[in-house]
Amino acid sequence: MPRASQQLTDKRKEEIINACKELYKTMSFKDITIKDIGNKVSFTRTSIYNYFQTKEEIFLAILQQEYEMWLKSLNSILNENSKLSQEQFTKLLAKSLEERELLLKLMSMNNYDMEENSRLERLTQFKDVYGKCILALENCFKRFTTFTKEKRQEVLYSFLPFVYGIYPYAKVTPKQSEAMKNAGVNFRYHTIYELSLMCLKNLLN
Repeated sequence: MPRASQQLTDKRKEEIINACKELYKTMSFKDITIKDIGNKVSFTRTSIYNYFQTKEEIFLAILQQEYEMWLKSLNSILNENSKLSQEQFTKLLAKSLEERELLLKLMSMNNYDMEENSRLERLTQFKDVYGKCILALENCFKRFTTFTKEKRQEVLYSFLPFVYGIYPYAKVTPKQSEAMKNAGVNFRYHTIYELSLMCLKNLLN
């Protein structure tokens, strides 16, 4: 593909992704349509299908971007620190999750729909980045803990399901909060950082 054509493709993909992100701030995943996204881009709505076949593919591209940014944070922890105390490491890792609120929201609420309704090639591109994040986490646990390989695997596969489910516990709507109050449920709310820190401290102790 000629350089100019590739630049246009990349520019339009980014515009579609940014339009979808903007809509997701105020609309739910199920309510957003290709038409809504098309109303926010500078080219015709039908042109979107030249880049993404479904809205789920657009959201998967957003999720891939978020994983790429988390990977960058994980690699920074590795590249900038030859040694960390357990407390320092857990704080840095918890902070890296706190900065990826959109990642956590998409994983907790819409991951299955995105993956099921995207083409295999798109899903494979995403899984490549996802796999690199898992490897970076493994390398972090290897460098900053004294655990055996078996223990590191145990910690990793306890931590990953936690990451997938953290968002609803940290981000509650006013309606959900009122319902909890009406039901008499005494629930203490925590931030993403606080929940991540608690989980990591328990896993690494």
